[in-house]
Amino acid sequence: MKTKQTIKLGISSCLLGNNVRYDGGHKLDQYILDTFGRIAEWVPICPEVASGMPVPRGPMQLVGDVAKPRLITIETGIDRTDELTRWIGIKLRELEQTGLRGFVFKARSPSCGVHDTELFSDSGKSVGIRAGLFAEAVMSRFPLVPVEDEETLRDPDIRGRFIALIMA
Repeated sequence: MKTKQTIKLGISSCLLGNNVRYDGGHKLDQYILDTFGRIAEWVPICPEVASGMPVPRGPMQLVGDVAKPRLITIETGIDRTDELTRWIGIKLRELEQTGLRGFVFKARSPSCGVHDTELFSDSGKSVGIRAGLFAEAVMSRFPLVPVEDEETLRDPDIRGRFIALIMA
């Protein structure tokens, strides 16, 4: 049952159980739904699907320069950066109108990871970690909107701060 006043929270669509992942599956996170379900009006977003990529699709990773990585399919080497970047520009303008109070992203995703997406060199060697492309754009455009991933929200201190910020 929802409370009288719900707040809009963006969420990676796969965390709601939507079959949008590269393998056609989802990452339903019942803990997130149980924890925030009474207060949240979820705004589900899957950047890959919304930007026109199919389900299923080849797995992807971030490759290249830490400041300007490319989104590359692992098996075929197809660069999907431009199509995702075009969609991100449109979606950020749309999000300005939604009144989102926070965002729960999917950890380690090349589009949605908040702080733990692996970055690879052109030769395939892991060279660091960073934010996924969509999460980075959201955090840059909306620096006052609290952002976490489903894994960090299991930490009581982080979860408490996140709840305080979205309820403020």
